[in-house]
Amino acid sequence: MSEIEFLKNLHNAGRINRREFLGRAAAAGAGAAVLNTLVLGADAYAAETPRKGGLLRLGVGGGSTTDSLDPASWNDTVPTASGNAFYDPLIDVSPENKPLPGLAVSWEAKPGATEWVFNLRRGVTFHNGKTFSADDAIYSINMHRGKTKSGAAGSFSAITDVKKLSDTQIIITLKSADAEFPMVLTDYHCRMVPAGTTDFSKAIGTGCFTLESFDPGVRIKGRHFVNSWRTDRGFVDAFDMTVINDSSARMNALISGQVDIVNRVDPKIANLIKAKKNLELVQGRGGWHAVVSLMQDKGSMFENKDLRLAMKYGIDRTQVVKTLFGGFGTVGNDTPIPRSDPYYNPNIAQASFDADKAKFHLKKSGFAGGLTMQASEAAFNGAVDMATLMQASLTKVGLKIDVKKEPADGFWSNVWLKGACVTSYWAGRSTATQMLDVGYGPTAPWNESHYRNPKFGQLLDSARAELDEPKRKAILFEAQALMSDDVASLVPAFRDTVDAHNDKVGGHTPHALSDLDSSNITSKAWLKA
Repeated sequence: MSEIEFLKNLHNAGRINRREFLGRAAAAGAGAAVLNTLVLGADAYAAETPRKGGLLRLGVGGGSTTDSLDPASWNDTVPTASGNAFYDPLIDVSPENKPLPGLAVSWEAKPGATEWVFNLRRGVTFHNGKTFSADDAIYSINMHRGKTKSGAAGSFSAITDVKKLSDTQIIITLKSADAEFPMVLTDYHCRMVPAGTTDFSKAIGTGCFTLESFDPGVRIKGRHFVNSWRTDRGFVDAFDMTVINDSSARMNALISGQVDIVNRVDPKIANLIKAKKNLELVQGRGGWHAVVSLMQDKGSMFENKDLRLAMKYGIDRTQVVKTLFGGFGTVGNDTPIPRSDPYYNPNIAQASFDADKAKFHLKKSGFAGGLTMQASEAAFNGAVDMATLMQASLTKVGLKIDVKKEPADGFWSNVWLKGACVTSYWAGRSTATQMLDVGYGPTAPWNESHYRNPKFGQLLDSARAELDEPKRKAILFEAQALMSDDVASLVPAFRDTVDAHNDKVGGHTPHALSDLDSSNITSKAWLKA
């Protein structure tokens, strides 16, 4: 997708105004005649009024029979995209990664930024008729603190206390100052549930939809919640989400009209989809990135830094972007921060395939055996192919790789966080600090490579406490440089998210965080007819 098309999508979604659209499009090289045509078309699209009613049908990749309606357990697109229909966040996040009011209408930090006061929305009811209050917010936040397997546990470990000031106001105390703390609460696991909830099978939340049925790894249905507090979302009467992990089957379902929306469009056929008059691609640039985690526990083969460096220089990143993503992405540099992030460190030398360096470090490592790389399409379309590409390039430098294809079902429960060398992905997070912490923080339960560099942890703590923005940026630059040199994990490529929908769908726009409008598609999309 060209820069101008990307800007047009933002304008269509109302995320940049006409003036900004014209200015940025002109800077991207659009002439006056082109600008006039573009803005007229964009204005017409943006002027469309969401239509209420109808059944939204989705074919979504990223589901498993081990999926749950417990927000703390969400680890892929299907549970997140369906779960967001039933539960609301305390703080929402804009397509540009800015905090927006959710069930908290406003917030402010006390001097020193170790205490944050949040004012809660009044008059909101749960699906069971209970009124949302401070007690529910406190309970929902505490679900991700202490002894928990929640993916938000690492980020939430900075919280020392959550107290009720009134039924509509809470105060959160932190270990140290954090100028970006509201963004921590945008973590997709942090959804509001009634206080005391332990049974999530009914998905009782305040979201736009109530649960009709849930068959893990197969199908999820929801119906519009008549007492929803939102007027800007929840346009359709109902949604029907079918789990279709196979890429070809998912695309065929869209083309044949069985579903209205799909995610994870195979880049190999993206242009074919784009060429069809009744179908449209939705491409987002953000923090989605492929990962090969290298478990670094004591006694593991990957405790050997030279072996990790041999792999770093023995993989062909350009080939991954070109072959697997069809050019819909950018090469990675073994940090999870994308070039679009204001805290991305551009000073780190870009790693590329270098047979001499790879052979040097392999010899220095003393490693003479082979290793197994576990891969599954559950992670992303092409995960197995990526492993095969890496196998071919690493063979050239003398490192024998055995690719083990794992089944999609149960991958996240049975393989991820357990294997020594596993392909996976991250959808990115709202801030650089949050992404570095949740994926690589010393106490993060989802630190898949078990990266435990004490200095890295200290840098993260310093970044959170630093209120001066330029100083915080310098600290995060240092953290990225350290993990890239350490090879905390291999991050070979960032991939654009590519969804598609038919011409019946409106309101389906890209998001910087992840696919399907950061998993809010059921609430944001609407049907034109």
